[in-house]
Amino acid sequence: MATEKKTTAPNPVWFKPIMFGLMLLGLAWIIVYYVSQSALPVPGLGAWNIAIGFGIMFIGFIMTTRWR
Repeated sequence: MATEKKTTAPNPVWFKPIMFGLMLLGLAWIIVYYVSQSALPVPGLGAWNIAIGFGIMFIGFIMTTRWR
């Protein structure tokens, strides 16, 4: 019986820039919120801007589990 080695394909070229880009975008979103004293990025959302920033970063973090 031959043992078959399971290989996984490498990620597409766009995967790593999108992954790191999402993490940096989320961080920038939160920094802009604090530096602008809640006037930016979306003034009507108030403290929800923090949740949006963490959500964007979390999507990037989830992508790290698929990074090969």
